[in-house]
Amino acid sequence: MKNRKIVIAGVVLAAFYVVSWYFITVQEIEVTETFWALLPSVMAIVLALITKEVYSSLFVGIVTGALFWARFSPVDTLNHVFQDGVITVLSDSWNVGILIFLVILGMMVQLMNKTGGSLAFGRWASTHIKGRVGAQLSTVLLGVLIFIDDYFNCLTVGSVMRPVTDKQKISREKLAYLIDATAAPVCIIAPISSWAAAVAGFVEGEDGMSLFLKAIPYNFYALLTIFMMILMVSLRISYGPMRKYEIAAMSDDYWKGKDYVGAEDESMEVNHHAKVIDMIIPIILLITACTIGMIYTGGFFDGASFIDAFSNSDASVGLVLGSSVALVLTMIYYILRGVISFHGCMECLPEGFKQMVPAILILTFAWSLKAMTDNLGAATYVAGVVEGSAAGLQMFLPAIIFLIAIGLSFATGTSWGTFGILIPIVVNCFQNTDYNLMIISISACMAGAVCGDHCSPISDTTIMSSAGAECEHINHVSTQLPYAMTVAAVSFVTYIVAGFTKSALISLPVGFVLMGAVLIFIKRISGKNAPAEG
Repeated sequence: MKNRKIVIAGVVLAAFYVVSWYFITVQEIEVTETFWALLPSVMAIVLALITKEVYSSLFVGIVTGALFWARFSPVDTLNHVFQDGVITVLSDSWNVGILIFLVILGMMVQLMNKTGGSLAFGRWASTHIKGRVGAQLSTVLLGVLIFIDDYFNCLTVGSVMRPVTDKQKISREKLAYLIDATAAPVCIIAPISSWAAAVAGFVEGEDGMSLFLKAIPYNFYALLTIFMMILMVSLRISYGPMRKYEIAAMSDDYWKGKDYVGAEDESMEVNHHAKVIDMIIPIILLITACTIGMIYTGGFFDGASFIDAFSNSDASVGLVLGSSVALVLTMIYYILRGVISFHGCMECLPEGFKQMVPAILILTFAWSLKAMTDNLGAATYVAGVVEGSAAGLQMFLPAIIFLIAIGLSFATGTSWGTFGILIPIVVNCFQNTDYNLMIISISACMAGAVCGDHCSPISDTTIMSSAGAECEHINHVSTQLPYAMTVAAVSFVTYIVAGFTKSALISLPVGFVLMGAVLIFIKRISGKNAPAEG
């Protein structure tokens, strides 16, 4: 069946290239700053969902973008793929910083596993965190508490909570969803975060941080996602593809081939000297050092206030500085504790690197695909569509902007890029007319960008959530999509209400009530669809 889908996808792809070649080379149509600029990303996403294979799908998207840009010239296409794509994104200092941060976190996770810290925490948690509901709510709580940066959130929550959720036989797909849903959705409503700094930086002619704070009550997707998680876990609601994996996780077959840290077995190397503190200390060091690293890059030690330092911070550099210091201190701590030798620490470094290779490869391809669509002018095309629809229907504009932001973020896999395109347009449209509607529309832009990012297979946050949970990436995307779309549908209706009432006191409670009603309806029609408490 899988091979049949791949053959069908190959035939459709070949036909698409023939048609594209005809229009681009024979008819000489313009592809830049048109709908054609979005097709490489759309193709990559569709192929990934059909074939369940993300590497080849992303690469096909990259090649498609290069073919369009080079107008099917073989030499120019090859040069554009690597010179302007892969090599360029891997030469970008921000991207390199994120990759180094990923590698260091992989090394720290490997150290925690090797020393037995993860296993010790799992044993402790099994006696203090009772049942599936408790394990999932603890994951949500930790995700909410780590609000500084979404990359940091994804991998830290995954490494800390995976032993706990494995012990309760919660599927890796469910863990990946809980991680992803407490990454960007939490960061986008946290004033002290790299996301707040990014949004504030895209606002020109206004106090960016003030607008960000005023927009929080209208960020319906983020607020309703958190509400949905708590309600869904508490009521044990599971639906869509997620239900299949949750049921499968209750059997031993599901865990075959996985690095299962939820229970000890005879093949496991157990360090009986390890304690829970061997898991807690590295995490505290990581959080503290990364926070200091971020405010350092923002000028905190040169006299800037804490808030201003976060607003001006370079998250990529700050996370690298903080995580590298935390890694060195963690190794010193473990050696002094006697739970691992210096030689053992050094062995963990390449193992941690190898653990992050899949995520690094997917990120590199995702960034390269974004570079292709940028060169084709996808952002300019979408900006023109938004500006063209700004006249009239002002009350519906927040809901319309929400949908446009979802589409753009889903196709490009980037929330921040969507902010950069849409927020300046929104400010220009409403700056001198309706200030309150401007705030609601900015929030709709942020919410839609996070929603699209949440759903997109080529989003770096989605990729790292899969890595943090050690879950198959396509499985995470397919199981998360129905949940994200449920919240998106409720958010869309809530933005219509907000456009007419211009009041968070009215629209937000409407959203909460509607979200609760939808979940109760799903539970009623699905019956008892989640595994019972263990």
